[in-house]
Amino acid sequence: MAGALELGGAILIEIISTLALRASDGFSKPVPSLIAAIGYPLCFYLLSLALKHMTIGVAYAVWSGIGTAVIAAIGAVAFGETLTAIRIASLAMIIIGVVGLEIGGTGR
Repeated sequence: MAGALELGGAILIEIISTLALRASDGFSKPVPSLIAAIGYPLCFYLLSLALKHMTIGVAYAVWSGIGTAVIAAIGAVAFGETLTAIRIASLAMIIIGVVGLEIGGTGR
């Protein structure tokens, strides 16, 4: 359980930062640009704290896998991006892989 809050925070902030990056329109809009510029370093800081309590392979897989899946879902729902059967299957495999790493243990 140690590190889970930091990892969850890192995931949430990474998702927010990625959405802000899209909204920044190539860093031409100041508010979303600022959110992205502050959010990404904060995300990595929280990830570094999580790494004190879990293995790097599991932490990174969970961080990147959940972030990828959530961003893909938001892209489809909020921005009308296409989710084909192969994309859905690929996201499912990412999630299955993350779950498998979690089941395998997170201890150092």
